Amino acid sequence: MGETSTKPYLIRALHEWCTDNGYTPYITVQVDEHTMVPVAHVRDGQITLNVGTLATNRLTLGNEFIEFQARFSGVTENVYVPVGAVSAIYARETGAGMGFEVQPYEPPEAGAQGVVDTAMPEGSDTEATPGDDGGDDDEPKRPRLTIVK
Repeated sequence: MGETSTKPYLIRALHEWCTDNGYTPYITVQVDEHTMVPVAHVRDGQITLNVGTLATNRLTLGNEFIEFQARFSGVTENVYVPVGAVSAIYARETGAGMGFEVQPYEPPEAGAQGVVDTAMPEGSDTEATPGDDGGDDDEPKRPRLTIVK
């Protein structure tokens, strides 16, 4: 087994930095069949998630997966994201953060738990989420990101 990726450590460090400075940490995730997120909030194959301590319950920033519970449109959902699918973590208020290459998740074996089909259903609900061009002043700033390989 090779050395572990620096990515989960950088995500945890930037999450802590955001929290310590009073910022809201957001992650952007490339959605695929290994990603468990509310499909109504997926845009162009990705989703941006608030991973702040006030927005999440049972947040685990693990080396392989990020998992937590959060409310979307008043409904509690379980979110399960491979660390490899995270393309950025940044402070919502300033856009300061870091971008990452997305690595395809390779399950240890077929039949791994937590795999959900996230194909967009026809005519699915399209609610505005932060980052859509709703035009209000509360929109997250454009992230200033550095790609880490």
